[in-house]
Amino acid sequence: MEIFVLPAVCVALLCAPLVPAVIKAKKGKSPKFAFIANLCTFFGVMLLAIIFPFGEFVSAAEAEAAVDAVISTGAGIGYFGAGLTTGLSCIGAGIAVGSGASAAIGAVAEDPKSFVKSLIFVVLGEGIALYGLLISILIINGLG
Repeated sequence: MEIFVLPAVCVALLCAPLVPAVIKAKKGKSPKFAFIANLCTFFGVMLLAIIFPFGEFVSAAEAEAAVDAVISTGAGIGYFGAGLTTGLSCIGAGIAVGSGASAAIGAVAEDPKSFVKSLIFVVLGEGIALYGLLISILIINGLG
């Protein structure tokens, strides 16, 4: 039961600051309080993520079964590599789309006929994330 409750609590803590931000945005007030609350809940969730693994929240039998399920250190490094591949490719795609999309908006504002050309550049930047995801899938398939 704890397996489902703890992530739900973490998601609720992360979503809680968004409610005052939406209410204040409608009234035209500054979202400073919502930003501070969001930072506090973020660090609270990170603190919980550090504390919970060291507590007695998971029984020893479940922990031993999880350890037995891990094949070797090489498999762990493979999973880490797959996650790193996906994460870094998504960061690269975000940088590419961020700079490409702003240039595309400027080009379309000057000449509406250039919409298709600028859309292609934005899609090419997004392809970086898809390549990273593909490589991660290949790495995970190679582990099994």
